[in-house]
Amino acid sequence: MIQIDLSGPQGNTFALLGLAKNWAKQLDLNWAEIRAEVLSGDYENAVKTMQKHFGHVAEFNGDDAASQEME
Repeated sequence: MIQIDLSGPQGNTFALLGLAKNWAKQLDLNWAEIRAEVLSGDYENAVKTMQKHFGHVAEFNGDDAASQEME
């Protein structure tokens, strides 16, 4: 499983969007819908959306606030 450190460079919203775009294409998911959902709220929403769509591909660790939201 891929590890994403939310407290590092991979954890910023733009990096998460880049990962989401690549994974959506690889998994044949609707990128436009996922992008809209990621951008529809704050950072915690972005992380929760990533977990929702890609939690089976990656583990998102390192940001206490976002991690608490996902529990």
